Amino acid sequence: MYHLIPRVFGRTEMYSVNLIAVHFWLATIGTVLYIAAMWVNGIMQGLMWRAINADGTLRYTFGESVEASGPGYIVRMIGGLFWVTGMLIMAFNVYMTVKRREAIGLTAPQAA
Repeated sequence: MYHLIPRVFGRTEMYSVNLIAVHFWLATIGTVLYIAAMWVNGIMQGLMWRAINADGTLRYTFGESVEASGPGYIVRMIGGLFWVTGMLIMAFNVYMTVKRREAIGLTAPQAA
């Protein structure tokens, strides 16, 4: 998109190349946090569901496994917020690229 948008609207580059880097890092870190939290919570819940007492009964209830996942849900929320913030920055960058193009298109032609 960062290559296509400027060309569609007659520009050579995006409004801010630095915002592209910010978007990239926010989206990358947000995705890693989200995936890591889901992975850790999945392993923890699976181990809790498989744990049994000596008499063969389950050691943890379903509710206890969900309660133990609370910190992972917070990390997932933070990762999701990073990702959404990156998308909003991308939308702002695209908007400013298009708006700047319109402003440039409204300038008077230079006399030859």
